Parts: sequence; C-alpha cells; structure tokens
Amino acid sequence: MDILTLALLIAIGSYIANHQQQRKRIALLASHLGQYQIEKLMEALTEGYLRALGESTAERRDQIWSLLTTTESQLSEQFSRFAAEFAKVNEADARVSRFAMAIPFASQLFPATTFDMRKALAIHAQGIENMARNAAHLAPREKAFTMSAELFLMQHTCHWFCKSKTIATARMLARHKTPYEQLVDSVSPQTRSAYLALVRGDKGIKGA
Repeated sequence: MDILTLALLIAIGSYIANHQQQRKRIALLASHLGQYQIEKLMEALTEGYLRALGESTAERRDQIWSLLTTTESQLSEQFSRFAAEFAKVNEADARVSRFAMAIPFASQLFPATTFDMRKALAIHAQGIENMARNAAHLAPREKAFTMSAELFLMQHTCHWFCKSKTIATARMLARHKTPYEQLVDSVSPQTRSAYLALVRGDKGIKGA
C-alpha cells in the first residue's frame, strides 16, 4: 500500500469517526434542550432588544424594556433547569476538546486538554441569571448588550461541544457578525473570568 492510499484511508477514517462522535454529541444536547423553549425565548428576546433600540421615543422604549423582563426571567429559569439537568450527564460524555479542530477521540486520548461542558453550562446559567436580575444595575441598553453577549457566548459553547471551536467561532461570525474575542470581552466580568478559567484549563478550577 503506497503512502497516498494510506493517507487517504486515514483521512476517510478520521472523517467518519468525527462525524459519528459529532452526531452523538448533537443528539445528547438536543435530547436535553428539546424539553425547553430556550431557542424560541432567545429569538423573542433578541428581536425585542432590537425593537426597543429602534424606537424613537423614550416612553415607547421603556414600555418594551419592561415587557422584556418577563421574557428574560423565563429564559433564565429554563436555562438554569436545562443546565441542572445536563449536569447529570456522565463526565466522559461531557468532555470538550480544547483543540481548535475536531480530532477523533481527542477527549479520550488527551483528557488533560478538555473541559467539562456541565461546568460551562453552569457558568452560562449564572451569567444569564445575573443579567435577568440585573444584579449590576445596568441601564437598559447596556443590560441588553451584555445579555445578548451572554446568550451568544453560550451558543458558541454549544456549537463547540457539538463540532469544534473553529466551527463554533465561524458560525458566530456568520450569524451574528461578532468575532469570538468580542463575545468574550462583552459578557459580564464574572462570566468572563469563570469562562476563561474553564476553557483555558486554569488549575484553580478543580476538575476543569
């Protein structure tokens, strides 16, 4: 068998293994997300933010901001329940490779280069809850901006879990016109600190 044939067989085998692993992860995440209306609430919230920001009068903007607090609370409550439910997943199934590209069985072969999706979702749940409660007492516009960043970074983590960091970053750029680095910079300081410690493998987070 010549080198080119061997390389082709390895490439095909890697593609098939990656595809199977990704399908398994997508199915796992979907089985938990399917119990909630998180995506629908996210869509309603982001559209509401844009509508409020587009209003020409302060009175009308204030009305919309007030109405959106209910949606924010519903989204926060549902995502917290989702994160708590996903926390019951086996650790082996929740490991996420820190490698930029998908590598077959990376989580099993290089466990030290992974982070725990269960912990990532817990961080996102706390960040979303803090914004829904407006713990930092932000003005409506700043609150909407930060909440949007919290939600988009959470989406990035979900795409990273299902595919890879590179694909997740490309999807965020294509869908929201926002680079990954900007998302990280735009979330609350508490979320950013905990998130970066986890995905970078900070030893200060046990079991990360």
